[in-house]
Amino acid sequence: MKKLIKGGEVVFADGTEVCDILVDGSKIEKIGKNLDGKGCEVIDASGKTVFPGIIDMHVHLREPGFEGKEDIESGSRAAVAGGVTQVCCMPNTNPVCDNAVVVRYILSRAKEVGLCKVRPIGAITKGEQGETLSDIGKMAKEGAVALSDDGRSVMNSLIMRRGMEYASGFNLKCLCHCEDASLVDGGVVNEGKNSTLTGLKGSPRAAEDIMIARDISLAESLDVPVHICHVSTYSGVDIIRSAKKRGVKVTAETCPHYFILTDDVIDDFDTFTKVNPPLREEKDRKAIIEGLRDGTLDCIVTDHAPHGRKDKEVEYNLAAFGISGIETSFALSYTYLVKSGILSLSQLSVLMAKHPAEILNLEGGEIREGGVADLSVIDLNAKYVIDGQKFLSKGKNTPFNGFEVYGKVLLTLVDGDVKYRA
Repeated sequence: MKKLIKGGEVVFADGTEVCDILVDGSKIEKIGKNLDGKGCEVIDASGKTVFPGIIDMHVHLREPGFEGKEDIESGSRAAVAGGVTQVCCMPNTNPVCDNAVVVRYILSRAKEVGLCKVRPIGAITKGEQGETLSDIGKMAKEGAVALSDDGRSVMNSLIMRRGMEYASGFNLKCLCHCEDASLVDGGVVNEGKNSTLTGLKGSPRAAEDIMIARDISLAESLDVPVHICHVSTYSGVDIIRSAKKRGVKVTAETCPHYFILTDDVIDDFDTFTKVNPPLREEKDRKAIIEGLRDGTLDCIVTDHAPHGRKDKEVEYNLAAFGISGIETSFALSYTYLVKSGILSLSQLSVLMAKHPAEILNLEGGEIREGGVADLSVIDLNAKYVIDGQKFLSKGKNTPFNGFEVYGKVLLTLVDGDVKYRA
């Protein structure tokens, strides 16, 4: 049966308009005013907002190997509850997703679960050890959408160069976790005043910036595209901005915790604030916001990193890095970027849907006739308080507990089928 989403404020890349959306199967058949709903399932969206399905191109679903933290089913349920219709899952699983068999397994499990679309990211190097390239061609053929050794940098520059060359040959991008491990040297928070006050070992901005500069330099010399993950420093934003002005094919992402929080929150040793790269200072937070505003940073992702209690309810130095964020990404981004007047709703849709689709050559990302019917219906006026214990994700580890936000997802459609209803 066709579906008619009626009377919502539809968010397009260049503006918003109150209109109807007629969905036939997995596609959007027509967009217009006062469309005939005869014979259709009518979804009343009046007074609500229809947003393109969010594409989170940086998540950790943990399966295979770490299903106690998260699995493809629980992560997919959390995704659609957050208005996310496609997730790109990082390869640091067990076994590492560095071959066609693991790619095939992830796609098979996602099909069984049947909620959001799961797009596997293959490892650049075997076992993410940074020594030997993975079976890139076979993973690409099986359905990997990108390559990354996320969780660590490929420290050997020659191996990284070869990875970029091979990736480009298969029309894939390397998504670069930028961190010089020798400079981090066991640091668990940002190096600065708060690391000194708390006695926690600091990680300097330079550890991130040096690898951002190296990977951009490689991409520039090879004339291939590269994508920089979870940017957290003001200086990193400047490096990327300068490279874009030179015409380097670089794109970059950041996360809500980097444009909302600073390392001031570590003073009570709450391990839910422990994330990699670490939360930085106010000048970094402001630079991240400006990077989103001026187009230096191309997309907002979550780096959704769910952990169980045993991973977080330990002393700060021993706790796992990571924040569970896929269910709160829209509300946090809307509240702190749109409601505050920094971005428009359309600009947010570009950062959370259109650009990720373009960067990874994925379907969707915008609402248009003939396009895929990946949509969410959201009540922007609905105010609620974040409570990690109510997450559908197995990971309850959020530093945003108690934060008051706006924007509740009421309904999520994937390929025209309702996958979540509040």
